[in-house]
Amino acid sequence: MISNDIKQQFIRIVGAENYDDSQAGRLVYSYDATPQFQSLPDAVIAPRNTQEVAEIVKICNEHRIPIVPRGSGTNLCAGTCPIEGGIVLVFKHMNKILEIDEENLTVTVQPGVITLDLIKAVEEKGLFYPPDPSSMKISTIGGNINENSGGLRGLKYGVTRDYVMALEVVLPNGEIIRTGGKLAKDVAGYDLTRLFVGSEGTLGVITEATLKLIPMPETKKTMLALYQDLEAAARSVSKIIANKIIPATLEFLDQPTLEVVEAYAQIGLPTDVKAVLLIEQDGPQEIVERDIKKMAEICKSEQAVSVQLARSEEEAEALRTARRTALSALARLKPTTILEDATVPRSEIAKMVKAINEIAEKYNVKICTFGHAGDGNLHPTCPTDARDRDEMERVEKAFAEIFAKAIELGGTITGEHGVGAMKAPYLEWKLGEAGIAAMKAIKQALDPNNIMNPGKVFAKSTRKRVVVTR
Repeated sequence: MISNDIKQQFIRIVGAENYDDSQAGRLVYSYDATPQFQSLPDAVIAPRNTQEVAEIVKICNEHRIPIVPRGSGTNLCAGTCPIEGGIVLVFKHMNKILEIDEENLTVTVQPGVITLDLIKAVEEKGLFYPPDPSSMKISTIGGNINENSGGLRGLKYGVTRDYVMALEVVLPNGEIIRTGGKLAKDVAGYDLTRLFVGSEGTLGVITEATLKLIPMPETKKTMLALYQDLEAAARSVSKIIANKIIPATLEFLDQPTLEVVEAYAQIGLPTDVKAVLLIEQDGPQEIVERDIKKMAEICKSEQAVSVQLARSEEEAEALRTARRTALSALARLKPTTILEDATVPRSEIAKMVKAINEIAEKYNVKICTFGHAGDGNLHPTCPTDARDRDEMERVEKAFAEIFAKAIELGGTITGEHGVGAMKAPYLEWKLGEAGIAAMKAIKQALDPNNIMNPGKVFAKSTRKRVVVTR
């Protein structure tokens, strides 16, 4: 609990209007988008600038009060659930685009900037910020950096870490550091920028970021390939890459996902096929035309029953939007929706898709699969009901087996959702004891009092934890 003396110290820093320890205020920030995880913080604080963040962190470090930096709470690994109480930091005041530098092709932002707002702002100047997580309408740049978010364009353009050039970070002792810069080359010391990207708020509080921009692609084309064979669709993905074509988007949706997404979006998606590939290429017109033609031929050679080109940008955008709504659509099926994140080498996509279906049948659970097939990142998703203990136990076993299979195929337990509390029990499967020890050494060096998002990444608790009683 936070004593009244410490509470008054926080209020002197941020003002009474930016400190909330009411039951309702705490409840709002007791959970994120991850099912089965909920725990009340002791207070919610909204700092207005970096200096206020630093002062708050110093007090927390002195009194060993946990800190959970939070974006919009869209993460799917319980990364922003305050499972050990403490304070939740929200960045609703630190939400400004500070500079768009057209000479150096960078944008400098505060952590509370909404991802889609940033994308639109730079596109108005003919520039392009490629990372596009499905939650981009509401997720923040700070959250994206903490989780190293991916997106539909990750295959060709990479993920968030590939665009973070510099950071301002408040360390767990309250000191402020700046890493990186607007530089094409910089090898001065350890790459601290990369260390903080994807660290899930466990090493410090990001208060500013400078991101790389690139020129807008000249043109873009989108097509849909339809299949009556799941594995044929997966083989097409590997064959496209093997033919040295890197599309901007290469997405996979199975039939159960298609049916639900079409019922939700109602844009005319086919629901009588076993799978579709949503394929997009961008760049110079002659290259786009060549690649689209070649990819259509590859899909047909791998038993695609139909390959359809979007007739307009409006139709293409409808297809992209429908894909982004997959989680929202699936969430309508049952009271609980568990969306997972298993990634394998692209060459192993067909085996992974087959394994997911076999595991679902083995445990008698419904699993809908979609995802970024081009970069091997699949999202097996299970509509279920947390009140059905028998089914939940089978769901847990099924996903544990899916993670094990991904690792067996040379993959990982998470490609973009992060570890948080949800996947902490599985992290050692991927990294081994020595890998965990190396990470813990970094954590201990920077955060010896373990105040930064404690209980995440290294936690040993099970995924069934539900806490609402602080």
